[in-house]
Amino acid sequence: MGRCWQKIVTAICKYHCPDFKQPFKIEIEEGGKHSEPCDLIVGKYAIDTKYRIGSGEDATHKKLIRYSKYLSKQGYVPILLILRNDNLPAAITACKSANWQVLTGQESMDFIHQISGIDVKTFLENNAGQYKVI
Repeated sequence: MGRCWQKIVTAICKYHCPDFKQPFKIEIEEGGKHSEPCDLIVGKYAIDTKYRIGSGEDATHKKLIRYSKYLSKQGYVPILLILRNDNLPAAITACKSANWQVLTGQESMDFIHQISGIDVKTFLENNAGQYKVI
């Protein structure tokens, strides 16, 4: 579900936000391993999408902390768009303390609507069952 959420947000922003940019890669380890610190960029916002943040994701939390510092130094506002509302509170607190603006559930939908003009929740509700899942 996380990849689906990422693709939905990216597609909406790609086609409806004139200041959309693909994410860039950064070196995360000396010697060449690279990663993307966010899923997409819209204007001053570096956006990372998550379906949910749970308790057993210490490596993910450490990456998010490292990425937020990098993105902030580059002049971006790190935004974490989480689809679900039932996230682990400690994980949310850790992300907020690492300088991520964390939006969950309807807040995420409202943010997408604000930057793109697309009401993603209504779109998904109106198109439920329209596409086959293979």
